[in-house]
Amino acid sequence: MDISVVIPVYNSANTLSLLVDRLISTMEQLHVSYELLFVDDGSQDESWQTLNQLHREHPECVVAIQLMRNFGQHNALMCGFRHSQGQFVVTLDDDLQNPPEEIPRLLQVIRDSSLDLVYGVPELKQHSSWRNLGSWVVRTVFRIMFRTRISITSFRMMRRELVQAIFPYNLNFTFVDGLLAWNTQRIGQLTVNHQPRTTGQTGYSISKLVVLALNLFTNFSLLPLQVVSFVGFIAATTGLLAGLYYLAASLLHNIRVPGYASIIVSILVLGGIQLLSLGIIGEYLGRLHLNVNRKPQYTIRKTINSVEGMSATKDHAPSETEMDSSTDVETSA
Repeated sequence: MDISVVIPVYNSANTLSLLVDRLISTMEQLHVSYELLFVDDGSQDESWQTLNQLHREHPECVVAIQLMRNFGQHNALMCGFRHSQGQFVVTLDDDLQNPPEEIPRLLQVIRDSSLDLVYGVPELKQHSSWRNLGSWVVRTVFRIMFRTRISITSFRMMRRELVQAIFPYNLNFTFVDGLLAWNTQRIGQLTVNHQPRTTGQTGYSISKLVVLALNLFTNFSLLPLQVVSFVGFIAATTGLLAGLYYLAASLLHNIRVPGYASIIVSILVLGGIQLLSLGIIGEYLGRLHLNVNRKPQYTIRKTINSVEGMSATKDHAPSETEMDSSTDVETSA
């Protein structure tokens, strides 16, 4: 298999048929073997029924997986990666904002270079202002944490070796771009077109963007804990200096009116810092607790593939042993 296209699906019944038509047209022009792998991430509309129909129309290339609930885009991507077979794996959104016609350009760049991963970066994103702001925050934090100038997007092409390298990660709080950056520095980007959304609304609410940012923070960096330590040090130093100042002022009888407001403000500031610190530490401990209890990365309800048709599958994310036995190629961490 030359190319696998992995697409998380969430409430996109209206765009799937056109997306498949454009993908097939693009792939036929490339003259490559390919598969279109859709992961239905707990959609509430007719997306699964639409995928069934698309498989009947294109049984040779359309693969569909239905998850038992909404696990999030990055967990759905991990599911799609483990079922993919292509030497190159492409990911893009299901809303047609990432034009499938840009895939040949990504393929040319990654083939003509020694890169393991290429991002398709829009010159101008056609999102709402709050969505662009949230993406900018996540992108900026990623650049700082991984010391890179690359802009991460959901439109990417990877080599098979890199995709297999992240298979062992089977925990719930997933951030795919962080896993990829952990395994390679050969990352590039290509400016691509980005089209306005024609129907529906984005699956990323403010709360989901916050969760995504927390996954990035807590899974790949100790930066929040280091910031809390630094803030605590500054607060303690400031309190010590203020205490010395007021002690000297008291000995010199330079305090005219004992202040009530300063005490309240100090208590509120220090109390706020302590609660913030406990909250950040709690995020780390809570995620560790859920991962120790093996909260599933994803759970599959049904699979429709191009060879066997519809089949029931295991109701849990694969363990490392199962993943090793399901692939014929050696997986490296």
